[in-house]
Amino acid sequence: FLERGPAEPPLDWQTRRRIALGSARGLSYLHDHCDPKIIHRDVKAANILLDEDFEAVVGDFGLAKLMDYKDTHVTTAVRGTIGHIAPEYLSTGKSSEKTDVFGYGIMLLELITGQRAFDLARLANDDDVMLLDWVKGLLKERRLEMLVDPDLQTNYIDVEVESLIQVALLCTQGSPTERPKMSEVVRMLEGDGLAERWDEWQKVEVSRQEVELVSHRNSEWIVDSTDNLHAVELSGPR
Repeated sequence: FLERGPAEPPLDWQTRRRIALGSARGLSYLHDHCDPKIIHRDVKAANILLDEDFEAVVGDFGLAKLMDYKDTHVTTAVRGTIGHIAPEYLSTGKSSEKTDVFGYGIMLLELITGQRAFDLARLANDDDVMLLDWVKGLLKERRLEMLVDPDLQTNYIDVEVESLIQVALLCTQGSPTERPKMSEVVRMLEGDGLAERWDEWQKVEVSRQEVELVSHRNSEWIVDSTDNLHAVELSGPR
């Protein structure tokens, strides 16, 4: 849905909202209502197809895997699209429905920004800032205009953009166990449970930041006992 000719108008905000919900429902169906469940493994904007009514259809199952209920994951050579691949899949080769959830979260950012995931990092304009940290920062500062596709101009609803960004961040957490299931994503997009889930996530984030701050402060108290010794003392008898 990101590909359009120069004469084609950009997708309006309500259409993008419908795409977010429609693709979430499609992935939820693959994960929870197929027997065996299907892991798509390449969830991205380019693989969300639109019918004549602009309804979203999940397409391109070239990398999909059938998953036996006895298995908790599928181990294979890592395949997918740069920018969409979940960290645990990159590091271990283990994919699960939660790798699709990660890809879906990145796809939401594509939907909001109008940029491909591969190009999203350039928006941050800082080699030292990770894309998701940059998104978190803009959300915290409520600078949504930095994220929203400029082609939309001001024709979007702030609270809906904020909700989609929150869902995207919940879906792209580093730990797969902390990411919601796609069925939960569908409910959150329909207005059920996002506020509670987001509050829980924020509490965890605050705790993590406090632990990191304490660790940083403690490291400043570590003093090298050889700092004040002269060379002759360092080379003396042991």
